[in-house]
Amino acid sequence: MNLDKSTKRIAKRVKKGFQGYPQITLTYYGETPECANEVVMGFIADEGVAPQEQKFASTTDARTDETIQTTLLKVIERADAKTVTETEGVLTPK
Repeated sequence: MNLDKSTKRIAKRVKKGFQGYPQITLTYYGETPECANEVVMGFIADEGVAPQEQKFASTTDARTDETIQTTLLKVIERADAKTVTETEGVLTPK
């Protein structure tokens, strides 16, 4: 799957807003706001349940990494996530 198709499909899911559980959260981290070299995907099965997290790292910007974006989309689809949220911008590591 190409990068444009993956990012558009993820963005479309994010725009829908809260639709229920299961929920996937995407948070991008990087040293600068221009380059996110890590994305943390959180999976919340039901309300009040602690999220399970998976990290994906890239030497370049993870938002433009075709492999990472395709993987994120596949996980979203396979988890049958009703809600997908994305943190605005790029956060600096903790």
